[in-house]
Amino acid sequence: MNNVDKPIRNIQIVPCIDDEASGPAYTVVRFCEELLACGESVRLVTLGCSFLPRKIPFLETYPMRPVMSRLGFSPQMRDRLASAAEHSDIMHNNSLWMMPNVYAGWAVRGRPCRLVISPHGTLSRWALNQSAWKKRVFWALMQGSAVRRASCFHATAEREYEDIRTAGLRRQPVCVIPNGIDTPEMKPKSITENRVLLFLGRIHPVKGVDSLLRAWAAVGHRFPEWELRIAGPDSNGHLPRMKALAQELRLKRVVFCGPLYGGTKLAAYREAELFVLPTHTENFGVTVAESLAAGTPAIVSKGAPWSGLETHQAGWWIDIGIDALAACLEEAMSKSRSELMSMGQSGREWMMRDYSWERMGQMMHLTYKWLLYGGETPAWVRLD
Repeated sequence: MNNVDKPIRNIQIVPCIDDEASGPAYTVVRFCEELLACGESVRLVTLGCSFLPRKIPFLETYPMRPVMSRLGFSPQMRDRLASAAEHSDIMHNNSLWMMPNVYAGWAVRGRPCRLVISPHGTLSRWALNQSAWKKRVFWALMQGSAVRRASCFHATAEREYEDIRTAGLRRQPVCVIPNGIDTPEMKPKSITENRVLLFLGRIHPVKGVDSLLRAWAAVGHRFPEWELRIAGPDSNGHLPRMKALAQELRLKRVVFCGPLYGGTKLAAYREAELFVLPTHTENFGVTVAESLAAGTPAIVSKGAPWSGLETHQAGWWIDIGIDALAACLEEAMSKSRSELMSMGQSGREWMMRDYSWERMGQMMHLTYKWLLYGGETPAWVRLD
């Protein structure tokens, strides 16, 4: 058997997958499943999980030390990756700024195993400005040298490709491969007494929930048939602040639903007539794709790479800020149910056509083969 025909031995690393509300918890696992379908040998290495929505047969978990737990120190994971690099072809690191993301770079040092890095939004300007001095120190001491050992970077959109290059990482190629999305069975929209505007995601400052509440304060009173639902888990104590802001603004018809998973989350997308994500920055925004796949049009800020919403008549792509969001909400909530359903159907067809997981997995698989064996550069790989 020629080397090119041998199954690729692939180690995937992600710090955590027990938070289903975060993008990588879903996307990394689905990429692994599609790479397995391509014939690869795949193991997913992560820190210990307190909650998993389903059994993952290719998962390995390792304990972390309680000291400086935010960094995820795990000598067991470090040793496992060092050993795995001896007999693996690809080591694919997901995210940055924790020790598991450093261990991957250490593991490939002096070995033929190729390192691929998916930043997952951690190199955006907004992300780099959060705890900026800590990240500068961590980059200088650990993360920078580990990242520079990459053979290739993975960006989920053109904007993330630009973030990678702006960070000074210009030597390695970048494959631009979006995340995929699972398209659920189409069911008729539930007709409820209230029309629902849904936000779903982590309640974190980056998501712009404060802007959403202020925009709702500006226009919500003109649409008494609409209800704003904010679903998602608290992140770093931001949820109580948002509840306090809603009280301060004396908002009506605003419901904080808590985290939603699995079938309950899908039901929320289906019941909503509009989805909204006023984020400051996203490398992809998996909740947008989930909403569209469920047949619900979306309002998304230009902090996320979803210009295609307008091209495909599936929603609105608007400037970041309260005024732009309030104006868009007024336009969108003025539309009839049938108009919004038509937009949702357009978005669903778009997801089914261009964002299938099978296609994305094959693109990543071919990228790995190109890194290992050469040949013609895939069309989605940027060398500039």
